[in-house]
Amino acid sequence: MADNNITLSIEDGVAHVHMDDGKANAFSPAAIASINSLLDEVDETDAGAVVISGREGRLSGGFDLKVITGDPEGALALLTSGIEMLLRLYASPRPVVVACTGHAVALGAMLLLSVDKRVGAAGDFKLGLNETAIGMNLPYFALVLARERLARKHLHEATQLARLYNPAEAVDIGFLDQVVEPGDVIAAAVEDAARLAQLSRGAFALTRKDARGPVVASIRKWMDTDLAGMMTG
Repeated sequence: MADNNITLSIEDGVAHVHMDDGKANAFSPAAIASINSLLDEVDETDAGAVVISGREGRLSGGFDLKVITGDPEGALALLTSGIEMLLRLYASPRPVVVACTGHAVALGAMLLLSVDKRVGAAGDFKLGLNETAIGMNLPYFALVLARERLARKHLHEATQLARLYNPAEAVDIGFLDQVVEPGDVIAAAVEDAARLAQLSRGAFALTRKDARGPVVASIRKWMDTDLAGMMTG
């Protein structure tokens, strides 16, 4: 199962995973499988950093809702694979940068919380965790990532109250690190990644394990004990 709308290129030590399905860039089972397959390819190279980008105007609208609202078994499988993808990026032994090319909500916003640097496109875009506004609870793993990455004074509003932010606001909130013109967003992300690729790989990987290992362990414990119950409860 593969998604041909997701591609990989590697240049000057930076691996670039680009998503463009011409629509919402929803994370379907095929999309997540393709991203993981491409990351496997990256692991076989000397690339020192990874960039993930969306299509013009949209990073991602989140999980494929047709699957999430379908049969419980399929929904659980998709949710599990999505969390594993985020944890893979969060614990990556090489820096990961996202070029947020537009809207990023739900799992799209969680992707922003899972990487090292986030470059956003200026414009009339919405970013954030809108789950409670659309009748879904915000799961534990998303709350943990939000606590790790979002400004504490905005945490309640950004999670419980499902507020969405424009790119300029998202820098203060903690979803983005900088905002540039839309035509410059991918180039700026690649530039960040090229700089981060110069970090000591061994030192980076060890520091990553110490810094993010406890968060990963906490989320995996929840997956083992409570994830299935959340989907059926």
